[in-house]
Amino acid sequence: MIHIMAIRLAPRNKIAPTVQEILTKYGCIIKVRLGLHDASMTECSSDGLILLQLIDKVEDIIRLKDELNSLEGVSAKTVEI
Repeated sequence: MIHIMAIRLAPRNKIAPTVQEILTKYGCIIKVRLGLHDASMTECSSDGLILLQLIDKVEDIIRLKDELNSLEGVSAKTVEI
């Protein structure tokens, strides 16, 4: 089973440090992390998206998702493939 989590941050600049702390706390279950946001030479988007591939530890995945979703401006969703 492959576990993917998508995390949307808005506003990204305000909430990113707290999200980083949480991701560090759960770092042992994160196999792959990809951060995306619109950027140009003149502007940086206030919205961000983080995609995670997680190892198969369902209890920890649920705790991570719940902790992220408890933050204002953060939405985390998971899918199993």
